[in-house]
Amino acid sequence: MNVPLTPIRFLRYAEQQSARRTAVVCGNERLTYAQFAERASRLAGALQKAGVQPGDRVAFLSTNCHRLLEAYYGVVEAGAVLLPLNIRLAPQELAYILNDAGASVLFLESRFLELVESFRSKLTTVKTFFSLDKLPNVDWISNRNYEALLAAALPYRADIMQVDENSLAELFYTSGTSAEPKGVMLTHRNIYLHALNAGLAMHTDNDSVELHTVPLFHANGWGVAHFLTLVGGKHVMIQKFDPPEVFRLIEAERVQYCSLVPAMATALVNCPERSNYDLSSLKRITIGGAASSPTLIREVEEELGCACFSGYGLTETAPVLTISPRKPDVQWEGEQRYIGQSMTGYAIPGVELRVVDAKDQDVPRDGVSIGEIIARSDGVLEGYWKQPQATAEVLRGGWFYTGDMATWNEDGYILIVDRKKDIIVSGGENVSSLEVEKILLSHPAVLEAAVLPVPDPVWGEVPKALVALKPNLQAGETELIEHCRARLAHYKCPRSVEFLERLPRTGTGKVLKRDLRKKYWQGRETNRPEFAAREAKDTTRQPHGSSGGGSGALAGKRGEKASS
Repeated sequence: MNVPLTPIRFLRYAEQQSARRTAVVCGNERLTYAQFAERASRLAGALQKAGVQPGDRVAFLSTNCHRLLEAYYGVVEAGAVLLPLNIRLAPQELAYILNDAGASVLFLESRFLELVESFRSKLTTVKTFFSLDKLPNVDWISNRNYEALLAAALPYRADIMQVDENSLAELFYTSGTSAEPKGVMLTHRNIYLHALNAGLAMHTDNDSVELHTVPLFHANGWGVAHFLTLVGGKHVMIQKFDPPEVFRLIEAERVQYCSLVPAMATALVNCPERSNYDLSSLKRITIGGAASSPTLIREVEEELGCACFSGYGLTETAPVLTISPRKPDVQWEGEQRYIGQSMTGYAIPGVELRVVDAKDQDVPRDGVSIGEIIARSDGVLEGYWKQPQATAEVLRGGWFYTGDMATWNEDGYILIVDRKKDIIVSGGENVSSLEVEKILLSHPAVLEAAVLPVPDPVWGEVPKALVALKPNLQAGETELIEHCRARLAHYKCPRSVEFLERLPRTGTGKVLKRDLRKKYWQGRETNRPEFAAREAKDTTRQPHGSSGGGSGALAGKRGEKASS
């Protein structure tokens, strides 16, 4: 018997087996799985009543909320395609995405009313707007808000056996570095099998309590929306990342797990209110979205009292590909454990990974040779929405080409050293910006760091560090350069350091290096034309995590004396 693989089955199962269990905690509201399932089915009925047809794109502009979580099931139950929107995007970006996707319905929180009003006249396909909370007094929005829609609708339950598992279920748009984001198409099958694989890798069970610190508009909040529902675990929502509120919810709801980008983890470690809360329920924190460091992994474990390791994936892979806890047969001594747990990691079940050279041949598993990560899994995207050429560029020969450059070792651990476009070429030698950033972050005064190439008359380009310091701590340019030189070959080290209050980041916490580079390369694009070429081709994938750097990961040939 072949039962279609669809995430609709997750909530059905949870309703059957965990009806009275708390499913969602969202502000003052608490919903059981019976209530969660009932509301999702009413949303499906409301959409059909509103004229939504199978395959129509239904967009949500919302912070983390039980209503957005309900949409992951109700929209798909109705046969439509869910389009979660990144609330941090600019008006023109949101308008582009809605038009490109051909969305017919937009649900929005009232806090985004002015934002939507600013680009509403540019929308070509959205015909119906619904408020997710209070009903604003404007004529272009429906006179029924989300709760009124559900109250007036009859529940609708799709016939599972009639679902096409290869049909589109969710559409996520990448964002961050290119002018025109791409729509990542994830099918029912993609989502179903990724949830099984990720849930197995994370040892998720029905006692699990997870805090949704990562926005749900990023590939299901890294898949948690699905695999936690499947086992009947408890979803705890937080609308805005605020360290004291994170600690309060951990204590009040006995949260066991959460996923963080490095900037979030750093904020929690350095929050002075941390000692006021009981965090003993925490079992694991996974860090992704950007490169982590052994220093941060160690600080999280010591200060928050739980296991911590990195994870990696992309929107195109639904998203998790790897995690980096210690394998039972791998021996790590002392600080090596933190180095290992900050690596990109090894493939989760259901994922095959390779690291290949320019001829698509596997590079040696020596922890030094560099190649591009390519992946094959059930979670890899169907393709980019209406972009067959871009799809063909990344899906070749049955593999997905990530654009991430890495090494791998004999134990199967991968270590990303950089994105293709972020490798610094100084005097003919490749320098990993992530490797240098990790060393900078090991300095006790450094809160954030980004390393990028700047023009140099001798070497063509050299590394420059942009650094934000921790509150009430000081470090000078010379001190930080010497800190690097004591730990790296001199040609890899920054030639200069600029201090900033904070680094610009995308919604997933990834530093916007393209924006930072402009200042130094303006008018000199001919010196580095590949920036423009690479960024025009960049698929702007939002990685679940790319843990880079590693002592000796990029051994160079140019003499240290010549570059000192």
